[in-house]
Amino acid sequence: MPTPGYVFRDGGTTPPAEENPNSEFRKRITQATKPVTATSKAPLGQNTSTSHQLATGDHDILGAAQRAGKDDRITNLGWQANAVGVDTLVGGLPNDELWTLIRRFNKQMYHVKQIPVAPPGGLDLNIADEDDFSPDKLRSNMERLYMTVVVGLIGAAKHIARLRSWREPGRSAGFAATYFLAWIFNMIMPTLFITIIVLITVPKSRGILFPSAPLALVSHKTGGIQKPKAGVLGSHDSVTGAPEKYKGEAVEQEASNLVSGIASVAISSAAGRHDQAAPDEEGGSKTLDKGVPDPTKLATSAADASSSAQGGEGSHDKTKQPMEEALWKQMRPTMHIIGDIADGWERFANALSPTPPFSDHKRLQLGAIFAPLLLISLITKPQWVMKGSTLLGGIAFFTDPLMQRGIALLNEKIPDWPKYLEIRNTLLKGVPTNAQLTVTLLRIGEANRAPLPPPPQSHQPPLDEPAELDKDSVTGNGLDATHSEIDEVITADEPTVGEVAQQEEGTPKKKSGVGAKIISALKHTTAGGVETKLAADSAKATLGSHHAKEKLGILPSKQEQREKPVEGPVEFKARYNGRKGAVYVDSSVSPPSGNRPASPCVYFTRHLDNNEIVESMPSDPEWAVAIADIVEAKKIGGLGWKGKIVVGWSTSREVKDGLELVTRDGRVLRAMAIKERDELFNRIIAMGQQVWESY
Repeated sequence: MPTPGYVFRDGGTTPPAEENPNSEFRKRITQATKPVTATSKAPLGQNTSTSHQLATGDHDILGAAQRAGKDDRITNLGWQANAVGVDTLVGGLPNDELWTLIRRFNKQMYHVKQIPVAPPGGLDLNIADEDDFSPDKLRSNMERLYMTVVVGLIGAAKHIARLRSWREPGRSAGFAATYFLAWIFNMIMPTLFITIIVLITVPKSRGILFPSAPLALVSHKTGGIQKPKAGVLGSHDSVTGAPEKYKGEAVEQEASNLVSGIASVAISSAAGRHDQAAPDEEGGSKTLDKGVPDPTKLATSAADASSSAQGGEGSHDKTKQPMEEALWKQMRPTMHIIGDIADGWERFANALSPTPPFSDHKRLQLGAIFAPLLLISLITKPQWVMKGSTLLGGIAFFTDPLMQRGIALLNEKIPDWPKYLEIRNTLLKGVPTNAQLTVTLLRIGEANRAPLPPPPQSHQPPLDEPAELDKDSVTGNGLDATHSEIDEVITADEPTVGEVAQQEEGTPKKKSGVGAKIISALKHTTAGGVETKLAADSAKATLGSHHAKEKLGILPSKQEQREKPVEGPVEFKARYNGRKGAVYVDSSVSPPSGNRPASPCVYFTRHLDNNEIVESMPSDPEWAVAIADIVEAKKIGGLGWKGKIVVGWSTSREVKDGLELVTRDGRVLRAMAIKERDELFNRIIAMGQQVWESY
């Protein structure tokens, strides 16, 4: 197994640059494939984006990925190390924060397409306007909304509770004195603008005016310390304080459980659960795809049954179909609104606290915007503000025909004029969302031939222990608590006598009720049906069924689950037309010849080289395509989403998914049963000079 820092060849038929530095062919190919750098002055509207320029530019602080060699070699920075002993990968960004970004990026990005020019804001990977709605995307956006906006607002509310509680008398007195002095001298708005400017332009002021404390440790009612809802302070940035193995996992789990809870309440409400009748036993699924009932229709079916049982109209209801169509028609704009809110919040956060390689100039520009408002507030009387706002309100209300004509004229002269007014293209131009920041970091690794390793994984639950906490810092920031009180609330309670006895006996006792037995029997029956279906797919694949061939290998055997295969950064085991092989990413500089496209390229072959020392691409790959010729990349499921639910519930086994690539000439290349599908997807979209749009 390669260790972090192990360097190996990843493909190519030509000698390395240091062996033949004067080769005319190498000079020509290197010039042709050299990424556009930040000093090339290439117009953003042509063939590059700000992200590409930053990835290939010079950086003040260098990490392991930026220090790696830029010759015809790939540096393994710890793809198989699972975060053990891995050096800081990107300068100015701790590895745990980098892996949090990548982990959330993997959940957010499913499908990208190339667009001909960079967007007005200069950064690619924006969400397409015609992005189709899917429940999975809606769930992802709702989770993002919680992790960014909701958690941020909860933190702001707790800061307000701390100020109002007077448990930090010095800070509360300072804010109160400033407020009432400003009120006496009619300087409320100037004082507010001054405070905003200072908070934006002077990052240290944020910690002075609003000292941080673990989110779960502060009570939103009293402003003092409280016992975290999880019973232990295992994480600092989550609302419950639940323990986590790696940074950011606790708040991600909170977001997932929140969305699941909302869905459960919605289904229960639609079905009339606990309404004048005892609930029925839950049913289950028996097949993988076609035979599985659509969970999205369970709520409406249950609602119809409940209505019929109470003497309702049932199938005679003529409002059902129009209301459902109206609801689903509004789902896509609703999904976009949620995504836009999360994007805006992320952009403001990245503008106030930029992550290298993005600069902090935008923070100063944001502060400068409030300077004119400060000057205006010094000379403007309150009654003028009231008069002006009511005048503008009246003009907006009574000039609709004139406004409609103006909008029609703009649509005729400048069809895409609303895009130029969006905040991402004006006030926050050049400021990335977390997804745009992540793809820039991935491009830094690819530009230096050092792909960023995947986030660490652990299937073991986190220890029920408090996270590291600087008690002196917490009490020094004003929280009214002693060290002993903090120790008491952040530590898990001692188990009761009953819990100790249960632990001594071993595993918790299984439920033995009638319902539990029914569910257990149904689970075993469904698991048997899954195995039968997969065996039937294997037989059909042998007879030549293309659909069945794509199902082979998607469900790993128990032995495969126990083994830890060596995956990436070059070799990714996969299947094509049901046959075992691997997808190889060749980022060397080599000429096109025969079946070999121009490098960098990606290809599938059945000739495996498990140690990843790939000297050259086989002469007979199943398929091969240059990275520059890929115009679309899409993650696809190994099973239908209903089938995946059934398999996950009945067998508790991971389903291997696939990846689909579309080339410029219209070819569709598909590889299935890829365990490290997300990592392969990230490498492909980060290697080339394509300007992407998310779908």
